[in-house]
Amino acid sequence: MKSVSLSALVLVATLLSTPALTQQMPDIGFKSVGRGRPLAVDVQGKPEVGPNWVRQPGQLPAEGNKPFPLNGYTLSDVPKDYKPLPRDIFNSPDFYADKSLWMDPRYYRCNSPQATEYQRGILQRPSVNTSDKDADGPWGHCEIDLPRAAIVSPYGFKTAQEHYEALLKETRGRGGPNEYTFKNFPAAEWNGVYERPARAAASQMNWYWGRHTQIPTVLALLTPTYQQRMVQEAYHQMRGNAVWPSTFCWPEGFMRRWYPAAVWEHYIIATPNMVEVRAGVARNFIQDINIGRSFNMVDVAKGGVPRLGAAVPRWYGETIGFWDKDSLVIWTSNVQGWKSHSEFEFSSKLQSIEIYTPIRKDGKFVGLNHEAILYDEEALVEPVRIVRNFMKINNYTDADEAPYPFIECVQTIFSVDGHNAPLSPGASLNYEMPDMYGRPWATIWERNFEKGMTKPDVEEDLFKFGD
Repeated sequence: MKSVSLSALVLVATLLSTPALTQQMPDIGFKSVGRGRPLAVDVQGKPEVGPNWVRQPGQLPAEGNKPFPLNGYTLSDVPKDYKPLPRDIFNSPDFYADKSLWMDPRYYRCNSPQATEYQRGILQRPSVNTSDKDADGPWGHCEIDLPRAAIVSPYGFKTAQEHYEALLKETRGRGGPNEYTFKNFPAAEWNGVYERPARAAASQMNWYWGRHTQIPTVLALLTPTYQQRMVQEAYHQMRGNAVWPSTFCWPEGFMRRWYPAAVWEHYIIATPNMVEVRAGVARNFIQDINIGRSFNMVDVAKGGVPRLGAAVPRWYGETIGFWDKDSLVIWTSNVQGWKSHSEFEFSSKLQSIEIYTPIRKDGKFVGLNHEAILYDEEALVEPVRIVRNFMKINNYTDADEAPYPFIECVQTIFSVDGHNAPLSPGASLNYEMPDMYGRPWATIWERNFEKGMTKPDVEEDLFKFGD
């Protein structure tokens, strides 16, 4: 491998990602002020940062062997051009003290966000680190990354309210918003079941899965407090101290809807005045879209957020929307701040603008394009966008379609000294009730695994209930 600088390698990867390879968005028939713009770079077909095992879907490991080749590098075969740092997240006793290194991909050995869950086999088994020592963690590919333009919003709006009002004004200029009855409702064809992410990687995969980005690329989108929180998450994922809300039957949170391991098939029920999107794995995800309603804005001037009901954040927020012909434009607010796997935490200021647009093939409805622009003034330095496609696989009337499986999460795993401990019926333990509005995962980490670290003495707790 020819000797070049790390920054040059990343630049080459960025330049290779040309607009000619961008994702095909549905043709909406006009140039919109705030929807339908193609992605600057699409992750479809792009190489993953790694490290992970190279395996086929459904392929199981052989007993006692290393059955798959590593998509990445062990310590013995790291390319000379990578030039490992003397101190990184794998061998450092205090990641807080390494803040000056956080924006260097080599600090994470060029692991992608999702790969932090592979190091100790949290998400993918067997672990990519086959050693008992954290310091032996393998490397990903430093020359692979996505440019910032592939992640951030292309529309230029500063707030969700500004974005929604611009789309509403645009729709009024086109004769809308449309009001329907069941007799003339064009979205009745939406009703049905849509492919799950694990079986639809070609249509649903996006940057938020965390496979195609370097960790510092995502950190650069975050405010300082949320940068620290993401590095904290990466450290504990790589050390085998993962705390997933689903493990303990805690609430899932708004952003888990976009993570591939968090949902199965999507079920959509569409009516003229209400659209419901359901999915789940450990818990039920429900998005109720109230058509034609308006938010209560009374608290906004005092630092609050738009809402429909009481001034209490909701795990999945509250959503309003309108029809622009057969497309649905929605705005979600009043979300409870939380986390999602290896991606960044989000605050209770998070709001989303989402657009569901029909996908047609030869004039026939085959699925929905789901474009989401996320605004979070506390966590994000600028809005980001996630685009995916839901491909319809069944109607509710199909004879072989099973009904939606309502999920009741029954806790059998508890945190014991910071470790996830499965307990059998009849077992007892000392249990401390977690503060669900005070980052309970961080409480577990800091109490059990961060003694002696130099965490800043004062960090504003943006998740406190009522703030």
